[in-house]
Amino acid sequence: MTKTRWKPSVTVAALMERDGKFLLVEEHTDSGLKLNNPAGHLEVGEAPAEGCAREALEETAHHFEPTGLVGIYLSRFRKSRTGEDITYLRFAFCGRVGDEVPGLALDEGIVRAVWMSPDEIRASVERHRSPLLLRCLEDYLAGRRYPLDMVYADVSLFSEPPF
Repeated sequence: MTKTRWKPSVTVAALMERDGKFLLVEEHTDSGLKLNNPAGHLEVGEAPAEGCAREALEETAHHFEPTGLVGIYLSRFRKSRTGEDITYLRFAFCGRVGDEVPGLALDEGIVRAVWMSPDEIRASVERHRSPLLLRCLEDYLAGRRYPLDMVYADVSLFSEPPF
């Protein structure tokens, strides 16, 4: 009997704050237009903080430099269209928001990047793509910060494994 190993989908998310407002993305999903942190899947050969910076740029057209880990989160989701059962393992980072890159196209499905206050984010829960959006925000506002080196990326991650 072959046993299937459970594997969570590893994602990274950016808490991008400037002047008390947070940069979110509005994106098309199977459930309609939703709000989310700039976030996405970790790619092969990429450390979580690097993936977060990449995703933030691709989804908001803003440079982002992670400076701290806000938390590591798990959530479970079932796609309405396919019934697929997915568990997400999210690494959420805070950091410095850089300049916007003029003319940079946003990732497919992203309608726009939008600055919102914490109260506006709390008032729009029905539009959140993930329950982790609000949880990450509240943890950030509560001052949760961990050093980046809390997540160790071995050098083997950045090269092809030997046969």
